[in-house]
Formats: sequence, structure tokens, C-alpha cells
Amino acid sequence: MQSSFGIASFRSRTQVLRLEDALRRAGLSAGVISTPREVAMGCGLSVRFELAELGQVLAVYRRVNPGALIGFYRVENYGTRQIRLTPLRTD
Repeated sequence: MQSSFGIASFRSRTQVLRLEDALRRAGLSAGVISTPREVAMGCGLSVRFELAELGQVLAVYRRVNPGALIGFYRVENYGTRQIRLTPLRTD
């Protein structure tokens, strides 16, 4: 299992599904996962993506502009008790 990946966390499930669909249509690897509790807010779902594709993910996000974004994060050790969550720079 991959030890690190990116997520986009939203306040609304509609926005999660909207971005995930747009990323897949753009040919990027994306999926929906449970939001790590360390984010501690939102709808409970996030869009998972490959960190190597961050630039492309951000371009799609800006084009689609789904709104209700909490943030983009790097997730390490997902599924363990020592999960590490780091905010990603998006500027």
C-alpha cells in the first residue's frame, strides 16, 4: 500500500464528487476516501490523488472551482494510528 498521497477535503459531498469526476475526466488518478479525523471538519469524505500529479490536480480544481474547500493535504501512514497530515501549498 502506498504510504503517502494527497487529499482535497471539502465541507460538502457534492464538491468531493464533482472534483473527483473532473480529475478522472482529465485522466488523473483519483478516488474518494474517508477524511482523516485530523482534519476534524467537513463532510467526512475527501478526494484522494497522487502527489506527483499535484500541479495537474490544482489546475483542474481551479478550472472546476467546486467551492467549499477545507484544504489540500499530504497524508502519510493512512490506516495507522500514527497518521501524519501536512497542508500542501497551493499558490
